[in-house]
Amino acid sequence: MLNTTDMFVIRSGKLVLENINLRINQGEFVGIVGPNGGGKSTLLLTILGILEPSKGSVDVFGHNPKLVNFNGNVGWVSQDAASIPTKMRMTVRELITLGTLSSSNLFSFRRKKNNEVVENAMRLVGLSDLAGMDIGRLSGGQRQRAVIGRALASNAELLIFDEPLVNVDREARNGILKLLDDLCHNQNKTLLMVSHDLTAIRQSAHRVIYLDGKIQFDGSPSEIPDLSGLAGLVGIQHVHAHGKREDEQ
Repeated sequence: MLNTTDMFVIRSGKLVLENINLRINQGEFVGIVGPNGGGKSTLLLTILGILEPSKGSVDVFGHNPKLVNFNGNVGWVSQDAASIPTKMRMTVRELITLGTLSSSNLFSFRRKKNNEVVENAMRLVGLSDLAGMDIGRLSGGQRQRAVIGRALASNAELLIFDEPLVNVDREARNGILKLLDDLCHNQNKTLLMVSHDLTAIRQSAHRVIYLDGKIQFDGSPSEIPDLSGLAGLVGIQHVHAHGKREDEQ
């Protein structure tokens, strides 16, 4: 599904990602965590073909994403996707219907088939009862579900999320994580999610990657080190590790 080999990425003259070797298979739910500036968004943008490796390679479905139009096979939910202006007049159904459009069908709109896809996407994200409501009237969690529904309507096999839990309350966050788990197990979708919420990642993803310039950890959520262990992975030492400071002696 996704493969990077010895990949280096430079942005604005600075080396952001170094020696990234990553393989993601169909049906996996992979969570990516790491500090600000650690390269998480850069990795996603490179996978999407928006950025290009300075060295090494990235393949999605066996192709260079820079050179291929995936026509909906890759669904992308950006960090601010659910920050929809409350004054915008668009219903849940209309927003999700946008996911059915691609460069290959833009001028050959198949209403019946697309209606079925949209209805199924609304059902999966639990918004069928709100199909006719303006998105500006939805809660933050409901708007996030609607945006995920738009990605599902594209029939994407690979779904990529950048901080989907931002500005979402606890109850909605749990609902979204359950939705993502269902998409993976029941719909055989492949999920790649970036989040600062390590607890949420550990509770939902099948596999966790800790990224800080390099892949510092890649394994089961149950095996990821605690915060002290993660600091040790990237060479951060405890400032009080050697006892009192000299001015206190």
